[in-house]
Amino acid sequence: MKLDDVLSLQIEKPSERIRAQAKDIWNHVAKPIDSLGLFEELICRIAAVQNRTDIQIDQKALIIMCADNGVVFEGVSQCGQEVTEQVAALMGKRKSSVGKLSAHYPVEIFTYDVGMNCSRVPEGVIDRKVCRGTQDFVKGPAMTDEQCLEAIRVGIEAVEACAEKGMGLIATGEMGIGNTTTSTALACAILGMLPRECTGRGAGLTDEGLGKKIRVIEEGLSLHLGEQMGKGLTAAGDVFEALRRLGGADIAGLCGVFIGGAMYRIPIVIDGLISAVAALAADRLVPGCRDYMIASHRGKEKAMARLLEELSLSAVIRADMALGEGTGAVMLFPLLDMARCLYADGTSFQSASIKQYERLTP
Repeated sequence: MKLDDVLSLQIEKPSERIRAQAKDIWNHVAKPIDSLGLFEELICRIAAVQNRTDIQIDQKALIIMCADNGVVFEGVSQCGQEVTEQVAALMGKRKSSVGKLSAHYPVEIFTYDVGMNCSRVPEGVIDRKVCRGTQDFVKGPAMTDEQCLEAIRVGIEAVEACAEKGMGLIATGEMGIGNTTTSTALACAILGMLPRECTGRGAGLTDEGLGKKIRVIEEGLSLHLGEQMGKGLTAAGDVFEALRRLGGADIAGLCGVFIGGAMYRIPIVIDGLISAVAALAADRLVPGCRDYMIASHRGKEKAMARLLEELSLSAVIRADMALGEGTGAVMLFPLLDMARCLYADGTSFQSASIKQYERLTP
């Protein structure tokens, strides 16, 4: 895959006609108009994406991208890279947090090694390694062009595989020690934010550790952006350069997942900070991808609100979550199932002999 192959992709808009028809179905359910709030909008968006009013979300998947980040050696995390492989091994056996959380819920989990710094791939993990960890972005670019593009391709092909299995909804997850540093750096680069405004404590840094993390991100931004630092990035080529220089292979892989969702008309659910940054990068590289995205939760990391605002998306869950692995995205699934039940099989005004509400202009 070449960069031109990515930048030349054309994304078809979801069907506004189907969206309007889905809204009309909601309007005939025996309840006050718009009373299910954002859930009504999400069901309509899914219908528009799938180009059918009888939405199909029974089959769901979680795609997890695992990779290590060289910036960890700057002391920005309280644990070492070995934890990435250890947690990925649990993911492969469905024994990590998201596996246990969804143990009694029908979601298939696909865990990818897209860049872990280990010689073996844990059981149950899909081997699509593009590098054995990225380079330290304080000392140079995190990835080569080829590595970044290959990671994006892994994400696109992961969605293609899900499409072949008939998946109607895909959640995004990740695992990679140090990836709140890489994702915050990339968010700062794209949005033009200052690290002090949006850097969080990740998995639990002290005040001293947080200060070091901020300084490391500032140093990386200065090295790779130069005069563009603080101005924000909109050009696709500039965003790709920021992704490969500052981001991790996990972020690039998730970027591919969001692009793949738009290509194969499957709604992709954003989890937290890392996947939200990947989502924004995807939409900058391939405009229109945002129409195929759903935000699950607001997240605890400082940059999350700004990222969702930039994507014009509203999160359903506000619970100060910061676990990662796709936990927040998967927790949205049963809520959407319940909304879909009312949408598909709700008692109508006509069958209940109740006068239908009218949409009144204030």
